[in-house]
Amino acid sequence: MIARRVLILLAGPCLYAATLPKSNPEEVGVSKERLRRVHALMQRYIDKGDIAGSVTLVARRGRIAHLEAQGVADIETKKPMTTDAIFRLASMTKPIASVAVMMLHEEGHFLLTDPVSRWLPEFKNPKVAIANAPHERAGAGFRLVPAEREITVRDLLTHTAGLASGTAGPTVDLLKKISRKPDDTLADYIPRLAGLPLNFQPGAAWEYGPATDVLGRFVEVVSGRTLDQFFRERILTPLAMNDTYFYLPDEKLPRLTTAYAKGEKGLEKLTAPGPASRTGRFYSGGGGLASTAEDYLRFCQMMLNGGTLEGTRLVSRKTIEQMTANHIGKLPMWNDTLHGYRFGLGLRVRADQGEAALLGSLGSFGWGGAHGTFFWVDPKEQMIGIMMIQLMPYAHINIRHEFQNAATQAIAD
Repeated sequence: MIARRVLILLAGPCLYAATLPKSNPEEVGVSKERLRRVHALMQRYIDKGDIAGSVTLVARRGRIAHLEAQGVADIETKKPMTTDAIFRLASMTKPIASVAVMMLHEEGHFLLTDPVSRWLPEFKNPKVAIANAPHERAGAGFRLVPAEREITVRDLLTHTAGLASGTAGPTVDLLKKISRKPDDTLADYIPRLAGLPLNFQPGAAWEYGPATDVLGRFVEVVSGRTLDQFFRERILTPLAMNDTYFYLPDEKLPRLTTAYAKGEKGLEKLTAPGPASRTGRFYSGGGGLASTAEDYLRFCQMMLNGGTLEGTRLVSRKTIEQMTANHIGKLPMWNDTLHGYRFGLGLRVRADQGEAALLGSLGSFGWGGAHGTFFWVDPKEQMIGIMMIQLMPYAHINIRHEFQNAATQAIAD
């Protein structure tokens, strides 16, 4: 009986979601009254039928000042949204995968300037596709030229590797031809991706694409573990992120929110199995995780704390400083539409306060996901904001930046 009790006590932390302490907003220098603007903002989008529901979280000085669920998690069943609802993180997986890479970097396995082909030989001697006509006219085709240099680990972390993109460049159609199969693993898919030509010379441009999935495979090869195992053993369990998974266990599936797209008749349910799959084996470092707002807060607080949380250190303070520095110089991001921000190692970083035109501080960092999820960390103000919604595409609404403004304007001291 005593042994059984010990086992239960040891298992306890894994059974329940851990949380940072909650606080009266005024105790952490945030106005409770002004925070109500976050609620009003989300409710406007719900009332207009733009989103089904949301979970918003604002933390400052290591404590939660605001955590609220609004709307519904599923329109058909009218299931109320709850603060422990689980959302598809999509590209909010990328910062976690980038930390995994930097953990191995700290252990001396590689330098950021090393060619990735030392570990993934399929990327040796890449070729670059050059469009045969100005402005990449449809059907014009392309010619291949040797890459001026190989892809480095840092190129992958900064999205400057030139990998084939599904949205732009001469390789769009080629990427579609190697689409993932249901039973693919990273070991199956990444060599197919490596067989495609690059969109541009490594380091010559910034283009969002599959680079972080390549990093996921890189982590697997360097560490000798699957990415799922590495995340669980080295990041998720140490941070007590007990609601974060690539593929959810059955008992957590009821908390997974429904994903939607805006259709002619309102919000339409998306077929997005992802974390609900019982047979999934593709551990996408670029976008595979599902999580809750409070779980993701624990990751953000670790970053804000300089690599540590509640006595557990994942990476050094100097590594966080390196990740949140500008690594792309003046290269434009998304045709220069992300004003005031540059890119670090897996994160956007505010580099120009005036140009950003958003409330916040120089040096703030964060990212978002394809289903509308979004976070930012403001080290100067010791503030974290997390917004969870499930809408794809989401670019037709301004909810992310409006949420950031609504939360930041509530700072009282």
